[in-house]
Amino acid sequence: MHDIGKNIVGVVLGCNNYEVLDIGVMKTVESIIEEAKKNKVDIIGVSGLITPSLNEMVHLTKELERAGLNIPLLVGGATTSKMFTAVKLDPEYPAGVIHVQDASRSAEIVSKLISKTKRTGFLKDVHADYARLREIRKNVQQKFVSLQDARKKRFRISWSEKEVYAPEKPGIHLFKKYSLEEIKPYIDWTYFFHAWELKGKFPEILDHPERGKESRKLFEDAQEFLDRIIREEILDARALFAVLPANARGDDIEIYIDEKRDQVLTVLNMLRSQSDKTGTGDNRSLADYIAPVESGIPDYIGVFAVSAGFGVDKWVAGLDSRNDDYQTIMLKTLADRLAEALTERLHQRVRNEFWGFSKDQGLSMNDLLRGKYQGIRPAYGYPSCPDHSEKEKLFKLLNVEKNIGITITENFMMIPAASLSGLIFAHPQAKYFDVGK
Repeated sequence: MHDIGKNIVGVVLGCNNYEVLDIGVMKTVESIIEEAKKNKVDIIGVSGLITPSLNEMVHLTKELERAGLNIPLLVGGATTSKMFTAVKLDPEYPAGVIHVQDASRSAEIVSKLISKTKRTGFLKDVHADYARLREIRKNVQQKFVSLQDARKKRFRISWSEKEVYAPEKPGIHLFKKYSLEEIKPYIDWTYFFHAWELKGKFPEILDHPERGKESRKLFEDAQEFLDRIIREEILDARALFAVLPANARGDDIEIYIDEKRDQVLTVLNMLRSQSDKTGTGDNRSLADYIAPVESGIPDYIGVFAVSAGFGVDKWVAGLDSRNDDYQTIMLKTLADRLAEALTERLHQRVRNEFWGFSKDQGLSMNDLLRGKYQGIRPAYGYPSCPDHSEKEKLFKLLNVEKNIGITITENFMMIPAASLSGLIFAHPQAKYFDVGK
């Protein structure tokens, strides 16, 4: 479950005089059903942050139906969509599954669901709308090619040793307490406002005719809180990364123990796009950005894990005891933004200092935040590496839990929540892409 989104929904519903029982994050389907029965709730709400959450939602709808419950289910979060709800969830649970686009709509939907006069008609309209979407989906057949054919259309690089960079400072690098003051300028405030469901680019959103006033107030509060976080050392930021010898073997990336490259330390399995792109492009994999074994060129890959969430739980416990929802959400959203900012700053240092393949000279902060530099850093869950299970290899490779204290759950969510992990590619032609279905 996405903690921040859940908190915002709770505040919105609370402000509309609904009683909200928050049972926490990453709860089992069994515990959700047990709490729903015990507390005789009118509505259940779940939110998915990463792709494994979607499978849990399908499992939940089946179990709600098997338990004979007639409680409407609200679903939301970054990974969900109206089409997913229509195709995968609605058919499993006749009592009603409603996709909530954003928190601001939750009160309106809940009002209809608890109304004796509106509920039946509303659910009938939802079912009809989802049936229509299923028909649309059925008639739009996405074309795929075999993996063998996709490999024939791989992204091809004319490999040259000039475009492969040996790290200036190889090995594992650890920062157990990274300066929040240093990473503060790297915050992308556009996504801070998105977390609060205020859509628009920063700083333009501050002058928006409708959302400008509340955006400016929120931004001022965020600056004050951020200064307090730094001054009182409320949060700890930690980072860990390494630049390691690697080569590609097909769709896999082999990471070696040392420069001899005769012993494989671990193998990263990369997915390849299999959409039929006849006449439109290639079927690429992240492995295409690493020099293949048969080229004879020694290449490298970066791996990283960062967090700015240490300290959140302690402070939230104190804030919750005072029922201060606003500051709770503010702290969590700022922790998320600081984690992203730390990743941005770390990537810059890797490019310029540790790996040294690009010096970023002349780039403004806006250019940096828009990714106008050489190389990419896809985090697990990005469209180019959507398989979260690969995090296990990275965590073992860097000994993440022991070195900086980040852990992963059985569904590969990272704890603290304000954490990221992923890969760094240096080749000038490396670009982000979507593996797709």
